Amino acid sequence: MVFLVSPLRRRTLPALLLAAPALAQDWPSRPIRLIVPFTPGGPVDVVARLLAERLRDLLGQPVLIENRAGAGGSLGLRQVATSPPDGTAFVITSSSLAIWPAMHPHGGLDPRQDLTPVSLVADIATTIVARPGGPLVDLAALLRAARAEAGAITYGTSGIGSSNHLSGALFAAMAGVVLTHVPYRGASVAMNALLSRDIDIVFASTVETLPAHRDGRARILAVTTQGRIPSLPDVPAAHEAVPGYVAPNWFALAGPPGLPAAILSRLSAALAVIGQDASFQARLADLGAIPRLSPPEQLAARLAEDIPTWRRVAEAAGIRAE
Repeated sequence: MVFLVSPLRRRTLPALLLAAPALAQDWPSRPIRLIVPFTPGGPVDVVARLLAERLRDLLGQPVLIENRAGAGGSLGLRQVATSPPDGTAFVITSSSLAIWPAMHPHGGLDPRQDLTPVSLVADIATTIVARPGGPLVDLAALLRAARAEAGAITYGTSGIGSSNHLSGALFAAMAGVVLTHVPYRGASVAMNALLSRDIDIVFASTVETLPAHRDGRARILAVTTQGRIPSLPDVPAAHEAVPGYVAPNWFALAGPPGLPAAILSRLSAALAVIGQDASFQARLADLGAIPRLSPPEQLAARLAEDIPTWRRVAEAAGIRAE
């Protein structure tokens, strides 16, 4: 039997071979770096800090957040993918992990080969948001306006090739409408543009949109999840108006390739404890997220399912990274 090894993993094979079972025996004996491949203050960063605090208490070592934004998140991914598998570096990221292969088909990084799945962390809803007091009072009004004039409705996102962008592209395709995409450098910037009346709607996670919805500065028209979410029980799921439309968004934790089983087992046990922590659950609920701390196999299965889905969406919409 022949095993294919990606170029990125091939470069790290010497480190994998030298990675000790001994390294795993007393893990963790050093501080752990949790790489966030996005800027501070964003949804992944917020959840990473909640997770880091609890991992520190359970594992008895500092868990340090390191923001490595840039190149569509690939800087942080590559940093972990080429790190030694000694349990000192992990990446926490979003469903953009499943979108990366579609945006960079020749990018030399395959998350299924070049990272070790550790755990899903949370499901977090992407929302479709408009300004209150305007004509887009609900999803039906949005669809009427979009069908009346192709391209007249503008939607802002956190950037080209982001999960928000592809969620919007999939929504437009399944609804049979043409929306004009306006990319920004982050979802918070897109929200400011919405509040300034520069764009009509925004696709962004509940972390960015719930505060404005709660204080009346914005109106969440729908969530892109399979069903309604506990923090927004009166807000419909988008598939109620566009049958079959679901755009899952999730956060996940991964390590370098070749992570020793002993390290993975201890980390999984700690994550299982965190998943049952009532205060952690409550904090995620406040963000509009649902904890999904899981065995590694569930993250691997999610990647296997979502990577081909987002590749089809990107190809159909002609979306490629800049």
